[in-house]
Amino acid sequence: MRYLLTLLAAFATLAAQAGPPQLLLDVARFRNLDRVVKGAEVEIYVTVPTQPLTYRQRAPKSFQSSAVVTLDVLKADGTSAYHEVVTLKPPVLTDTTIAIKNPQSFLKRILLPDGKYTLRGTVKDQYRSAGGETTVEKPLVLEAPAGPFLSDVILLSRPAAKSGGDDNFARGGYRLARAASGTYGRGADNVFFYTELNNAPQGQPLRVHYHLTTPDGSAADADASLTPQSGRPTTIVGQIPLGPLPDGPFTLFIEVYGGPGNKKLLTGHRAIGQRASAEFAPGNAAVPR
Repeated sequence: MRYLLTLLAAFATLAAQAGPPQLLLDVARFRNLDRVVKGAEVEIYVTVPTQPLTYRQRAPKSFQSSAVVTLDVLKADGTSAYHEVVTLKPPVLTDTTIAIKNPQSFLKRILLPDGKYTLRGTVKDQYRSAGGETTVEKPLVLEAPAGPFLSDVILLSRPAAKSGGDDNFARGGYRLARAASGTYGRGADNVFFYTELNNAPQGQPLRVHYHLTTPDGSAADADASLTPQSGRPTTIVGQIPLGPLPDGPFTLFIEVYGGPGNKKLLTGHRAIGQRASAEFAPGNAAVPR
């Protein structure tokens, strides 16, 4: 009987131990409107899939995992520009064998001067001693061209919704639900996006062209008109159907045209996403606890 209880306790703390914990880092750079300090607002969207985490039994038919995420932004000389530790406590489960466990996400928005940095994120499974930590690093360059330019393009899991709120999920008058790592899973039939046009010429409508393409040559295109705002970045929101595009990576190009007949390319930017129609993908972020 004691052996059986020990075995059950061991199973209660097991998760999908096929690999270490996972950490997804999505970074978007926007210009800081402060004209004194040249720099950017950096949005760091962190997603921790809970499927690989260890679930510990807290009570009869009550299991929970726990992960600690450490975020660091390092300057070019290795000194710290930003440091924060966030603890994630996914919802309690009554059965750890369920096929879908929702990921946990959170968003941080920080101000940094122009320059070169390294973003480092580390996730640690609180209930696993061996192989329970993963670190991800990304280069981060902050600078602004002199002429018109687009900010980074954010891929969204749902249309940008008008919002008067003032929190990390609101930008440019919209509430944004980010698609983690640009992944569009089962049931997704559109790519939704948000970006901002800076230093746009005033007094004339512009043409915005969207081009969605995959490595095998499949493509979709759309056009829209845009009237720049005066003195502030101009928001660009929209969607383009995935249609018959195959599973796998895709690239969304956004180009802004002006001049006579709106035929002169003023600026452009791209975002890379992934279509995985057989997989589950989260709808939007959960607030960390």
